[in-house]
This record gives sequence, structure tokens and C-alpha cells, in this order.
Amino acid sequence: MSNSKPRNLDALRDLIGRESERLTPRMRDAARYAIDHPNDMALNPVATVAGIAKIAPAAFIRMAKALGFDGYSDLQRLFREPLQHAVKPTFKERIRHFGGEQTLDNPDDPAEVLRAFSQANVVSLEHLQDDAASMPLQEAIALIQNARIVHVLGLRRSYAVAAYLAYALNRVGQPAVQITGLGGAITEQASTAGPQDLLIAISFPPYAADTLQVCEQIRQSGAKRLAITDAFMSPVAKDADLVLEVNDAKLLGFRSLTSAMCLAQTLAMGLAFAKRSKRSKRAGTQPTLAADLQDIDC
Repeated sequence: MSNSKPRNLDALRDLIGRESERLTPRMRDAARYAIDHPNDMALNPVATVAGIAKIAPAAFIRMAKALGFDGYSDLQRLFREPLQHAVKPTFKERIRHFGGEQTLDNPDDPAEVLRAFSQANVVSLEHLQDDAASMPLQEAIALIQNARIVHVLGLRRSYAVAAYLAYALNRVGQPAVQITGLGGAITEQASTAGPQDLLIAISFPPYAADTLQVCEQIRQSGAKRLAITDAFMSPVAKDADLVLEVNDAKLLGFRSLTSAMCLAQTLAMGLAFAKRSKRSKRAGTQPTLAADLQDIDC
């Protein structure tokens, strides 16, 4: 699939993004695990990594060869190099090492559950804070601001984030509608999007089939798409105009919404500041943004 192997992890990430459709599903799982857990890849033999990831060792080996490497050991050398520069563990590694998927000694005690979930949320927000500078937030706000109407879609556990984001965008003066799919009318609701509009699709594993269907429908309509999802290899990210990656911790099957909701609030607040600043420049006045935003109540 690849004529030359990448020379660093950024190049590997780009290559996986380009070649993901040509990898088998298990090879894609192996590639996703490799990108999310670079320290595991650097420090462990393939059998150990396969056991942790619950993916067959052969999938890692085939994935490495498909991307231009001689085999797993050749791929592993690429992951070992950054360790010389004290690379920080990724969010998923930090969650696992902290115990974000820990077993509770006494799950019948709500206070213990609250403490564990709170700590998982703290780790999620620390990760989001660390990644803030590298996220294309200004580009995302510009996409929203330039849209005629913003259509916001999030189903299942993403529903609450989508509902809040649609509400907040309207509060800051950006026309927005939430695609809910109520009554089985999700296709009809999405059909109102036109070339001047934007779809914000929010989805995390397991990705809702209706969300993926709407993403394809919107692509054919000519509207732009902003994906808020957990990984650049997410099916929701495919063919999106812009992707914002965000991860929330999971505790015993319950996924937090803290980081995703924080990102939604950031987009709404960023848009509010951008709109007020633009109006002040047109009027030739100094913006008093903090005071102006007091009445928004988001």
C-alpha cells in the first residue's frame, strides 16, 4: 500500500489517515491502537501489545507491512525514538494507568463512584487542556461563523452535547438547529441543509449508524462538515472539512461528557467573542466583550 515508510510519528499518523480505507478492519484497529498508545508500542513486544489491545498479533504485523515497514520491530523503532525526548504518555495511557477503567471495591457506595468518576473527569480535562494549543479552534469558529445555518447532530450519549451546542449557538446569535431524528425523520431533517450551511457531527464509539448516514447525505448536499469525535480515524472524521479530537474518560462502561461539553462551550464562547469583536470593528469602537456577554446566559 505504501512505497516508502514514514520517518516520524506525525508522518505515520498522516499515512494511516490516507491509507485507512485500504486497511482491513483489524489492521485499522491495530493502527488506531498504535497511534493512541505510542509508549506501549515502543516498550513492548508484539505479543504483549496484542494482549493489552485484545487484537491478534498478526494484525499488527500485517498493518506494519502494509504501511511500508519490514515488520513489527521495524515499526517499533519509529515509536522508540520519541522516548529519548521524554514524550508524555497519551491520554488513553494516562486513563489506564490512573485507573479510569478500574473496578470499584464497593460499587454500591455512591460516594466511591462519585470520587472515581470525578477523578476520571479531571484526567479528561487535563488532557483537553494540554491539547488546547494544537486544536484548530479558530478554524472551527470561522466555519461556524460563516455558515448560513449550523445543523448540529449528536445521537445516543452525544445527544446532550449536541442539544447544548445548538442552544448555545442560537444564544450567541448564530442560527442553529438540532437534528434529533425524532419520529424517524432524520433524513428529512438533514435534507434542509444546503451548500451554505454547516453540519457539526458529534459521535464517539460506538458510532451511531444514523450519524454516519447523515454525514454522507450532507457531503452530497455540498454543505461543510465539522466533526467532533475521538480520533482522526473515526468514521465521522472521514471527508470532514475539519476535525476536533476530544476524549472523555470511561468508568465501568459509563463515558464522561465533561471534555466534549467543555469543547462545545468553548466554541460557543469563541463565536460570541468573534461576533462582538467584528461588530465593534465595523462601528469603530473598542469592544467591551466581557460586559457584552453577561446577558447571554449559556
